[in-house]
Amino acid sequence: MDSLFSGFFVNLDATALLLFIVVFILTADYIKNRRLTGFPPGPPALPIVGNIFTLDHKRTHESMTELAGRYGDVYSMRMGQRWVVVLNGFEAVTQALVTQGDSFSDRPSIPLYDDIFHGLGVILSNGHMWKQQRRFALSTLKYFGFGKKSLEPMILEEFTYVAKEISAYKGKPFNPHLIVNNTVANIICLLVFGHRFEYGDEQFKKMMKLFEQSIQIQVSVLAELYNAFPQLMRCLPGPHQKFKRINEELKDFVRTEVKDHKQKWDPSDLRDFIDYYLNEIQMSKGQDDSTFDEECLIMSVLDLFGAGSETTSTTLRWAFLFMVKYPEIQERVQAEIDSVIGQSRPPSVDDRADLPYTDAVIHEIQRMGNIVPLNLPHVTNRDVHLRGYTIPKGVTIIPNLTSVLFDKREWKTPFTFNPGHFLNEEGKFEPSDEILQFWKRLCLGENLARMELFLFFTSFMQHFTFSMPPGVKPVLDYRFGITLSPVHYEICAKPRHE
Repeated sequence: MDSLFSGFFVNLDATALLLFIVVFILTADYIKNRRLTGFPPGPPALPIVGNIFTLDHKRTHESMTELAGRYGDVYSMRMGQRWVVVLNGFEAVTQALVTQGDSFSDRPSIPLYDDIFHGLGVILSNGHMWKQQRRFALSTLKYFGFGKKSLEPMILEEFTYVAKEISAYKGKPFNPHLIVNNTVANIICLLVFGHRFEYGDEQFKKMMKLFEQSIQIQVSVLAELYNAFPQLMRCLPGPHQKFKRINEELKDFVRTEVKDHKQKWDPSDLRDFIDYYLNEIQMSKGQDDSTFDEECLIMSVLDLFGAGSETTSTTLRWAFLFMVKYPEIQERVQAEIDSVIGQSRPPSVDDRADLPYTDAVIHEIQRMGNIVPLNLPHVTNRDVHLRGYTIPKGVTIIPNLTSVLFDKREWKTPFTFNPGHFLNEEGKFEPSDEILQFWKRLCLGENLARMELFLFFTSFMQHFTFSMPPGVKPVLDYRFGITLSPVHYEICAKPRHE
């Protein structure tokens, strides 16, 4: 009997101890993570995990926009032990990233990225590293005509290759995904690697597919859990481990290119970005403040590859869908191109001013396509005051561009494809601030992307009429990731002039 009672009390003590530990952890979590006075409001958070499961991670941008309807244009969320502030609407995003751009210009420390990229390169770096790498990348690429009219022949020549590739289908259905990705990526490849890749190159197609998978995985719920609990998640299997393997393969792909360049490198004959970077490594040896080495070169190349190809190729794939969805708009674009350019010559960037409707359609594709729905995360580098709230230093900022591009206060028909959003009463093109990427950390590839998008789109419209396969209706469904891409589809491209 005595042993029975003693066992009961031992079990009772163990239960009480466990209960005490649970209460202590929950209380400590509440005290540590409670919203401070003046901090933006937001949805209630679960203990430990916060708001990770508040969002639908297959449509995070829409979930965040819906929450703005309840909590206002500036609200906060807890992702594990980390606070984030979500900015919604044109005015809030502009006040933060333009008016107070210096205070929001840094990137946050994100464990999944830190474990793979180590803060190197251009896109995810900060401070001296970011300034030095960005300055070098911009100056070197400008030397090769990056974003200038001198790149026009290169883009138009690449179109001749893709036009031949598409014409080979003879109007039959095909999936444009890899073809368009290859087309756009070849421009940055010429600048960075010094050569392009054929459309049948299996290794390059594999890299394109890996890049696409990477974009999807890094916004998954398991990626959020990894960033919230990195020490635990590093030991567990899941897509986050696949994300690491994918990026190692991508880095190996670049390492092979770097190795080939080193074998042929001649400081008196620098051919491309990698050659110039290898030269900079040699020139800056022994300098204490130098950030140039081969690992940073690999990351910078991957950054340029992503910045210089992904958004443009995704926009073009949306463009095909919108043109088959609205054939009357496609016909009007083709009519304008025919009257201004005709068929005897390719388009030029100088034609943009004479193609107001086409330019408006391109901008409306960018708006409705919503290519980078949540931008890239920022972090406050000092305490800031925004729209009546105090946001401390070190808080992650998510600019919800979806809420800007579909802001009912800024657009006449926000949820309708309407090129008139970018035309004045006289039918002339009128740019809108809401769609411009105008903040402090301007995208490296923006000028090139604008040129590519205009030249490729007008060239496609000049040479082909796009339609869905017989009996198939266009579906505007998306796949959420760092970029918002259309679900894979097949399309028909009929040559307009044999």
